Amino acid sequence: MLFRFGNAICAGAVLIFSLGIPQGGAASPAAATATAGYTNLVVPGETASRGDASNRLNVVVWYPAAAGAAASPIDVGPPGKPFFSEGAGAADAPIATSPERFPLVVVSHGTGGTNMDLSWLCAGLASRGFVVAAVTHPGNNALEAPTVAGTTLWWLRAADLSRTIDGVLASPRFGPRIDHDRIGAAGFSLGGYTVLVLAGVRSDVTRLDAYCAANPASPSCSGVATPTIPDIAVRARMLAASDASYRAAVAENAKPHPDTRVRAVFAIAPALGPAIVPASFGEVKIPVSIVDGMADSIVPVEESAIPDALAIPNATLSIFPRPAGHYTFLTDCTPDGAAAFPPICADSGPARIALHDATIELATAFFSRTLPR
Repeated sequence: MLFRFGNAICAGAVLIFSLGIPQGGAASPAAATATAGYTNLVVPGETASRGDASNRLNVVVWYPAAAGAAASPIDVGPPGKPFFSEGAGAADAPIATSPERFPLVVVSHGTGGTNMDLSWLCAGLASRGFVVAAVTHPGNNALEAPTVAGTTLWWLRAADLSRTIDGVLASPRFGPRIDHDRIGAAGFSLGGYTVLVLAGVRSDVTRLDAYCAANPASPSCSGVATPTIPDIAVRARMLAASDASYRAAVAENAKPHPDTRVRAVFAIAPALGPAIVPASFGEVKIPVSIVDGMADSIVPVEESAIPDALAIPNATLSIFPRPAGHYTFLTDCTPDGAAAFPPICADSGPARIALHDATIELATAFFSRTLPR
């Protein structure tokens, strides 16, 4: 069962606040009409400031494949003993011949993730008529050692998504097939924050510092939210003292980083709610949908999802009841993955897959309504 925030609902001892559904309600979700194809795309990106000298972004593009394309399972991990089941797709298949142009959705992963973390969502949207481009953020991913700059300069992630849009639109293969007036963004956790920045919110590290001084046990402050670098605060202070470019980047943190090409944002379990400048919520002029799980112990709903949705004009909020939590929104784990990553994989299996399917329906309905033909 999914609680939707249209009217106040009482679920056990939890009071769900009324946020209001846009007039006319959500559109009926479209059924899958194509096999999801996928391919890799490398686009230019400013990455050196976060410890990646390549100055390029690695993107996976998902898209509706041409008729007859056959999907194969996508597993990630050691050969013969994969950790994660990423669903299925047709690698490098031709793109569908119609319609002439597709909407584009860019996707941002959470702390320490990769461009495959939300493959279930990417494939689900691609099979329903969207081109979806998921980026791996430099200095903050599972494929390389995390850097202090990559982990703490959160606002720079928004520029990664803007450059991903640039790269897809410049691609000879995909650019001519994208409707430039139908571009959206979706993200999970720190990626949920990232897409809200694209929509117009601004964050300020001093706000998070003040919040954590008053709430040191908060998951956003205790190191749970940045498990890749447990002593991140100490190391960030050391880097600020020794690196002028890092200090300059931090000084820019409260500036806006919107992308006006993005017409709608779907944020899953968004992080860093306490860091967002309250006045900036009112600067969001595009539709926003926020989704979370009531049992989210990494970014509790009362810390980010609920206050964000209450503050953003005309935002909608959907919350899955317990036991849905933060990691439920990650890709499903195999038995080997569950043994290797117990916290991330604790609820893997049919319940997680069912939540993914419901979230795909929410995202499809949302983007179909807000990025209409």
